[in-house]
Amino acid sequence: MENGKPENGDTQPPQWKDKVVELLYWRDVKTSGVVFGAGLSLLLSLTLCSIVSVSSYITLALLSVTICFRIYKGILQAIQKSDEGHPFKLYLNQDVGLSKETVHKYSDCALARFNTTVIELRRLFLVEDLVDSLKFAVLMWILTYVGALFNGLTLLILGLVGMFSFPIIYEKYKVQIDHYVGMANKQVKDIIATVQAKVPGLKRVKAD
Repeated sequence: MENGKPENGDTQPPQWKDKVVELLYWRDVKTSGVVFGAGLSLLLSLTLCSIVSVSSYITLALLSVTICFRIYKGILQAIQKSDEGHPFKLYLNQDVGLSKETVHKYSDCALARFNTTVIELRRLFLVEDLVDSLKFAVLMWILTYVGALFNGLTLLILGLVGMFSFPIIYEKYKVQIDHYVGMANKQVKDIIATVQAKVPGLKRVKAD
C-alpha cells in the first residue's frame, strides 16, 4: 500500500487486457490495422528472407527515418535560427528501463505458468487420468498431420490472421456460433461416454 504502488500494480493487468481486447476487436480501426499489417508483413518477410536479413532491413529503415528527420530538423533550425534542441529530446529523457518490481512481477507470473504446465504434463505422461492422457495422445497425433501440412511460420501467420478475424466474426454471429459449438460439444461428450461405457477400465481410471 506504500505510495499506492500495489494498487496501481493490481489495476495494470486489466488495463492491458482491455487494450488487447480493443486491439483484436478493432475498436480503433487505425491502430488495429497498423498492428495487424506490421505483424503480417513481418511474418511474410520471414517466409522470403532469414530473420537476420529481416531484422537488418527493419533496423536500416528505422535508422534512415530517424537520421533523415534529425538532419532535416537541424537544417530547419539553422535556417530559422531557432534553438529547439534535439528533435528526439523528449524520448531521450524518458526512462525506458524495467523496474525491479516489474521484472519480479512478470517473472513470478511466468514461473507460476511454467510450474502449472510441468505439473499438467506430469499428470498426462504418468497417466493419472487415463481418459485425459488418451485425449492428449489423440491431440499429438493430429498435430503430426498439421506439422506435415504447415511449418511453424505458416501456423504463426494463420494464428495472427485468426486472432484479428475470429473475434469480430464471433461478435457478429455469436448466437449461431454458440449454437453449433454447443451441438458439437454435446456430440463429443456423447461419443466419449459411449466409448467409456463399452471399453472396460476406461471410465476415469486414476492413479491411486
